[in-house]
Amino acid sequence: MYRHIFALQQVARRTISSSARRQAQNKVPEKQKLFQEDNGMPVHLKGGSADALLYRTTMALTVLGAGYVVYELVKASFPQKKD
Repeated sequence: MYRHIFALQQVARRTISSSARRQAQNKVPEKQKLFQEDNGMPVHLKGGSADALLYRTTMALTVLGAGYVVYELVKASFPQKKD
């Protein structure tokens, strides 16, 4: 039994250690160039259409949430009439 576990450990160790490492391209200089460019656009929108969509969604949720909070405060400030 112990022999099988030891063999399994060796096989697992061999597969992990012998796997080839992928070289990832460094994209940091490209991103720095994009975000440091002076084109009059705010930095939170320089990422493209995905950033614009995320920004608009966040602002819409913020406005709706603030409106709901005001509605609940107004509703709570006036007592309900009991029949």
